[in-house]
This record gives sequence, structure tokens and C-alpha cells, in this order.
Amino acid sequence: MNTDKIIYWGSTAIISILMLFGAYSYYTSPLAVTGIARLGFPDYFRIELATAKLLGAIALILPWTPSKIKEYAYAGFSIMFISAFIAHLSSGVTIEEIVSPIIAFIILAVSYRYYTKLEKSRQIK
Repeated sequence: MNTDKIIYWGSTAIISILMLFGAYSYYTSPLAVTGIARLGFPDYFRIELATAKLLGAIALILPWTPSKIKEYAYAGFSIMFISAFIAHLSSGVTIEEIVSPIIAFIILAVSYRYYTKLEKSRQIK
């Protein structure tokens, strides 16, 4: 396996695991309920986010997912991470909570960069 594939699958696995864990905790954890409320969002938004995280993680990690669906998942996660950064920054939470979405966004960007690189090389062949 070449380096590009290792970087792609490594970063994609990290994002997918983070999103699956996040979805699970949003569905089951009382802390998630208070966290979403502290940010000023209604409780139903927690369920929407959990569902989006679950579907997006599945779309990214399954190799046979159509390219267009993966693109939507990358776009959705990008919007979610930027929005999470703004929401945390605006609510006066800890620095870790403010920086976490940016770190996740960077990992997502690495995954997307190598996804597009591998897709281009596959189209050339």
C-alpha cells in the first residue's frame, strides 16, 4: 500500500471513529443533552447532529460509497466543524472545546485532500 492510501485511510478512519463515537454519545449521554443546551440549541438538534454524524461516517468509511455521496459527507462535516467552532467560541467554553472542532476539521481536510488525489489517480488509469 502506498503512502497516499495510508494517509487517506488513516485520516478517514480517525474522522469516522470520532463521528461514530460522537453520534453514540449524542444518542445516549446525558452530558450531550446539557452540552447542546449550554450552546443554546434545542434538544432535537442533538438527534439531528447524531444522525448526520452516523450517516456521514458510514459514507466516508465504506469504499463502495458513490463519489457524490462522499463529497456531500465531506461538505457536511466541514460545515458542522466550522459551526461547532463558532458555537463553542460564542458560548465561552474551555479552550479545548473551542480548538477540538478545528483539529477535527484539519484531519477531515487531510482525508479529503488524499481522497481527491486517489480519485484523480484512479481516473487516469
